[in-house]
Amino acid sequence: MAVNGAASFQVPLLKGSTYDNCFIKMMALLGAHDVWEVVEKGYKESQDEDSLTKAQRDTLKDSRKRDKKALFLIYQALDEDEFEKISNATSAKEAWEKLKTSCQGEDKVKKVRLQI
Repeated sequence: MAVNGAASFQVPLLKGSTYDNCFIKMMALLGAHDVWEVVEKGYKESQDEDSLTKAQRDTLKDSRKRDKKALFLIYQALDEDEFEKISNATSAKEAWEKLKTSCQGEDKVKKVRLQI
C-alpha cells in the first residue's frame, strides 16, 4: 500500500535468520531507505554545535535523523530477545555491530552443534 504516493516497505522479521540472510535483508531495506551508509560508517557527533557553520549544523541534523531512522528500522526487524541484546545502543552503527556479533556467534554455535 502506498502512503502519500510513496511505496511502503515491510520490515523483515529476522527471527531465526542466519547472519548472512539477516545482512542481505537489512542491507537491502536500509539501502532502500537511504540509511545504510550511516549504519555501516556511523557519523561524527559534534561536541560544540555553536562553533559549527549553518551548513555543518544542517549536515549534523540530517546525519542524526538518518541514524535514528536506521535504528528504528533495525529495532522493527527484531524479536524481543534480539532487541534486548542491542537495546542500549545509542546509534545505528553500534546496534548493528552488537547484532552482528550476536548473530555471528549464534551461527558458530549452530555449526558446532551440527558437527556433533
